[in-house]
Amino acid sequence: MKTLVIAEHDNNQVSQSTLVAITAATRFGGEVDVLVVAADGAAAASSAAAVKGVTRVLKVEALHYADATVENLAALVVRVIGEGGYRAALAGASSFGKNLCPRVAALLDVAPVSEITAVVAPGRYERPIYAGNVIVAVESDQALDVLTVRGTAFDAAPSGGAAEILSCEPAADLGLARVVGREISKSERPDLGAAEIVVSGGRGLGSGENYHRLLEPLADTLGAALGASRAAVDAGYVPNDYQVGQTGKIVAPGLYLAVGISGAIQHLAGMKDSKVIVAINKDPDAPIFQVADYGLVGDLFELVPELNTKLAAG
Repeated sequence: MKTLVIAEHDNNQVSQSTLVAITAATRFGGEVDVLVVAADGAAAASSAAAVKGVTRVLKVEALHYADATVENLAALVVRVIGEGGYRAALAGASSFGKNLCPRVAALLDVAPVSEITAVVAPGRYERPIYAGNVIVAVESDQALDVLTVRGTAFDAAPSGGAAEILSCEPAADLGLARVVGREISKSERPDLGAAEIVVSGGRGLGSGENYHRLLEPLADTLGAALGASRAAVDAGYVPNDYQVGQTGKIVAPGLYLAVGISGAIQHLAGMKDSKVIVAINKDPDAPIFQVADYGLVGDLFELVPELNTKLAAG
């Protein structure tokens, strides 16, 4: 039995979501191939080959894959699946995977299964519904399953592999889309999706100025990534790539600090798997306290600076 993992990468290393997808692929109990597509994929392919559990890396290089447009990528993935005899094709449930996998499934005329959290057996999976409040078992009798893997459900595959790298022929450039520009947020802080500590702010902060004034020093002290509730993003406090929740990023850090976040079910769906949750809110009945391991009830404008001062002092 063979499974295919479609790699998301930055032209140097495969992403955290891909490492999680590789772990899920190993649950099928057979060989795991990783498809790396790029204009120059040597570094990314070497990164994938060094992951434990990977059998082969299929490297496809062509200039029209430089921007990873989904139209060209999906056509290539369909061809590779057809030639490889795979039982399943997987990608992380990131923006990359959510964009690619439904298109691949449609081209193959199969039903995709999104955001799986467990591989019980080939064709039997678990996934969350109702904002993570219910876990359903999904059974598939398809010859091929196209899956996205929730990033918090499996451990990232470790290094220690030495997979074979095979160069494969590219598919034709369909010319259906082109990238005319990118605006990429850059930060010295850890990536939100992979950070061990996350400091998130909500509408209780009152303004974007307060968000930055109060939370950035705390995040700097802790070496944390910054996040936000949807309410804070919708209010314009921070960009939407800060959003944690059902319609944002799903995170499970070792420590999650929720500041001024009431705890709507959509937000809880994105962070309730965190190992330790600390909530700061003036409302003692806020839903966030139902999932918090530690709670501080009080004025966040006083508590956050005091907390930061004590942490900075050691």
